[in-house]
Amino acid sequence: MMLKAKINGLALDVTSNSPVVVLAPEEGELVLPIWIGHFEAWAIAMELSGVASKRPLTHDLLNGMIGRLGGKVAKVEVTELKEQTFYAKIFVNRDGETIEIDARPSDSIALALKAKAPIFVSDDLFQKRPQSAESDQQPYDPEALKERLRNLNPEDFGKYEL
Repeated sequence: MMLKAKINGLALDVTSNSPVVVLAPEEGELVLPIWIGHFEAWAIAMELSGVASKRPLTHDLLNGMIGRLGGKVAKVEVTELKEQTFYAKIFVNRDGETIEIDARPSDSIALALKAKAPIFVSDDLFQKRPQSAESDQQPYDPEALKERLRNLNPEDFGKYEL
């Protein structure tokens, strides 16, 4: 089952120097941290902050191209976790047809924000124990992650500050 989700936070994991986007179901207390790339984090942060770039960034370009080709991003889904890698799909409606496109969650989330499309997450993912690539030996503890994100200093956010 897919749950409608929201972005619950965007931070920099200082232990791995990797950005983390934290998704949460619209209803409930669960969280799903996904370690993402710096460029995708920047695009997500800009969209969350309402800051527009002077020239189109990759996600602006994708959204513009989809629109110019007669399509509209209907939704994105974060679908599964395999071998420490999250998978997602972008659903584009065009001419009465829905086109499914395989994508990384970070790109999907950035595009969903740009297109003002809903984000869905498989409820199974909120039950799994994801880990960052850098912390394969450490068990995932959602409460520890919440506490670590809560205790970050504003300067830890760097350019991702919202």
